[in-house]
Amino acid sequence: MELLQDLEWRGIIYQQTDEEGIKDVLSKEKISLYCGVDPTADSMHIGHLLPFLTLRRFQNAGHRPIVLVGGATGLIGDPSGKSEERKLQTLDQVQLNVEGIKKQLEQIFSVEGENGAMMVNNYDWAGSMDIVTFLRDFGKHVGVNYMLAKDTINSRLETGISFTEFTYTILQAMDFYHLYENHGCKLQIGGSDQWGNITTGLELIRKMSAEGSKAFGLTIPLVTKADGTKFGKSESGAVWLDPEKTSPYEFYQFWINTADADVVKYLKFFTFLEKEEIEALEKAVEEEPHLRKAQKALAEEMTRMIHGEESLQQAIKISAALFSGDVKNLTAEEIKQGFKDVPSFTVEGEEELGLVDLLVAAKISPSKRQAREDVSNGAVSLNGERVTDAAYVLGDADRIEGQFTIVRRGKKKYFLIKY
Repeated sequence: MELLQDLEWRGIIYQQTDEEGIKDVLSKEKISLYCGVDPTADSMHIGHLLPFLTLRRFQNAGHRPIVLVGGATGLIGDPSGKSEERKLQTLDQVQLNVEGIKKQLEQIFSVEGENGAMMVNNYDWAGSMDIVTFLRDFGKHVGVNYMLAKDTINSRLETGISFTEFTYTILQAMDFYHLYENHGCKLQIGGSDQWGNITTGLELIRKMSAEGSKAFGLTIPLVTKADGTKFGKSESGAVWLDPEKTSPYEFYQFWINTADADVVKYLKFFTFLEKEEIEALEKAVEEEPHLRKAQKALAEEMTRMIHGEESLQQAIKISAALFSGDVKNLTAEEIKQGFKDVPSFTVEGEEELGLVDLLVAAKISPSKRQAREDVSNGAVSLNGERVTDAAYVLGDADRIEGQFTIVRRGKKKYFLIKY
């Protein structure tokens, strides 16, 4: 399927500055195009993914992606979607964030070959610019009335907006102009909230570049959930790409828990599965939803893409162990991921501990009487093995890699004992 047709089928295109112009230029040549992100944190979350995955689709079709991390714009802050001023970050923090995000983006794009991705940082051209140059060379070309008409600025006029954030749209416009002039970049893509910034960039190119210069903008819809709740949040908060913030197991679980009403849309948006494969999975959702084939495919594709095959297999192993209760073969690292959010208790010292005493100390059972009853009734398992002896004393054999014992009370209540 031709690229734009595929994007339309997937529901990825929201707005285009010149639909026929974009169609025409893509039919005639392989272009350079860019998408950017500001380093407001040291990791991206899944809410950042769709524009960059769309950029990757252009790369797969032979076009050259320019991936921009905003070391300069990240020091200022985009007013988009905010009702108040962002807290400014230090230059050192922003540079650390740039490095973290750059590594994540390098996971998504191929940097080899003629259309290998080019990684850029707008601090390289904007960071050393003096205020007079900024005002004379760029500010002169963007009217105040033009800027006031932008939704991102207009929506802040009542609550207040600083001159710093007011000028953000010009800084981002400078990026498009710089990439157009120096790297032949003809298209910027971004989320729907970036429309105003993209069109300001086109305004600069129109006024500052040679006569007849032509560039384009394309935006992508906001990702929503069918039930109206915000996409990209789990019970523990944002779903980060950094495995230290959101483990591969948690990442996998986020996707596999996608509702039937959303899963086909997410397969279209986020995966590189072909139309026929997605349509087959859509049919499976309709005819045999209990098998959750679409959710499994989505979780596997996304976890493999962001964290690699080894982390995917580890996430599948942890999921299967938790579902079956057979947790004794998990490694200590897998236990850290799978039991990150369960109640835990740390045993001090090396002395052996009676099971009943442990259940009370860890507040797994409310009293010794209840603890003995729970054990005798077969309601307590250690590392997946049921224990019915109330006099049982835990030993080294009950410690997985000397670090953990997993206690289960009842069918689903897990507790983690740490040593």
